Amino acid sequence: MSLQQLIEQSLRRVPAPRGREQHVTQPMAHMRLLRRSSPGSLEATLYQPVLCLILQGEKQVQVGEQTHAFGPGECLLVSSELPVNSRITKVPYLALVFDVDVAGIRKLYDEVAELELDAQEPCAAVTHRADAGLLDALARYLALAGSPDAKVLGPLVSKEIHYRLLTAPFGGMLRSLLSYESNGSAIARAMGHIRNDLRLPVAIPELARRVGMSASSFHKHFRAITSTTPLQYQKELRLLEARRLLKEGGASVTTVAYDVGYESPSQFSREYARKFGLAPSRDASDTSSPAR
Repeated sequence: MSLQQLIEQSLRRVPAPRGREQHVTQPMAHMRLLRRSSPGSLEATLYQPVLCLILQGEKQVQVGEQTHAFGPGECLLVSSELPVNSRITKVPYLALVFDVDVAGIRKLYDEVAELELDAQEPCAAVTHRADAGLLDALARYLALAGSPDAKVLGPLVSKEIHYRLLTAPFGGMLRSLLSYESNGSAIARAMGHIRNDLRLPVAIPELARRVGMSASSFHKHFRAITSTTPLQYQKELRLLEARRLLKEGGASVTTVAYDVGYESPSQFSREYARKFGLAPSRDASDTSSPAR
């Protein structure tokens, strides 16, 4: 199926915003369609492993020190949990988002054991033009929405999509996750250790030892794969988690600062304002109303 045919199929499944900035629908498990009528401001968020294919419009995503700009027919593949800053730069905007199952990728090991690791260092976020095979698989998966065949054929086509991502020119990071001994796999484990307890300070020598690398090699590969440093990665995660907690309400700014690992609430407030453009108290829900 061509890109234009996939666009036409997608437009039929997601309504126009009509007075709202965007509309999101989920036609199939692990697949979403997003349609937006106006450019967006810069948004900080945490990307899970995901494929984002632009069908109309353009988007810009900043990951650490790298900025990715992509448009129709191009996709962003994120292979690990990453803090990003993103914004839609051209409308009308239509995107297909497919969740990447890293555990499912690893289950394909026996089928692709002969794949060689890339000579170049893989990246946790990369953009590339989608090839015809990937477009066709995504279109067939979308076409199953509402069909009685979806229960049986859906998992099969989903497996095909994962296979195509794994073997695609831009699937280097996914391929590296197949090998426990690869640099990509070691850095992915280190990222998991950081995420598991944000309150603990990052000790580079200890973290490197846990994933079987020297401190200097660990720092080099971490930066190459994530476009940032371990300390900056943790700080971004802390701030995003703090914003989530503040928006949920029920905790003070000081409590949230300590909960995510800051020792100084004033430093937390400064870094929060620099990250999100407003004081943390502005994001905190109003909990001053008397209990009923």
